[in-house]
Amino acid sequence: MQRQGSIGGSAAYRIRAAGIVFLVAHLVFVAWFTLRPLNVPWVMPANLHPFAGIRADLKLGWPEAARRIGAGLGLLAPLGVLLPLAHGRLRVSPLASLIRTVAAGSLLSLAIELLQTGVPGQVVDVDSLLLNTLGVALAHTAVVPAARWWLRRKDERSGRAAARQEDAAQGRTPRIPRVGIAP
Repeated sequence: MQRQGSIGGSAAYRIRAAGIVFLVAHLVFVAWFTLRPLNVPWVMPANLHPFAGIRADLKLGWPEAARRIGAGLGLLAPLGVLLPLAHGRLRVSPLASLIRTVAAGSLLSLAIELLQTGVPGQVVDVDSLLLNTLGVALAHTAVVPAARWWLRRKDERSGRAAARQEDAAQGRTPRIPRVGIAP
């Protein structure tokens, strides 16, 4: 039995499986990248003031600021696409999907920041939490609604084509002539 609003047939399983594999691979990379100890001579203090790190990055000039802010946005941005891909539903409220995905991304970012407290050389930064969450939201908004629309359209076209083939294979439906109703 097919789930309501999900992609049909074996394609759904392949898409979900690919989504799960890519999601796990990305999470392993993020864990390696963010939770490895760094050998540095000194460490900056933790940044617990929102937007203080972003303001400091902007004071370094636009190329360095773009690199640092882009890295913060891009670290967890693939989750904005991979989480709905692993879920595999086509017919779902866009707002509910965005809220679920952003909530999962922000919780994952928070978990990373909390785990970094015990890693030598890694510093807790509230701005990275904000940038990671914004990156997830931007990626989801940019890709997922258009991809779902395209897949729904493709699914509807293939469903109509299958219905036409089924009708052609079985022949026309026999019709019983109407009998007049007595007055």
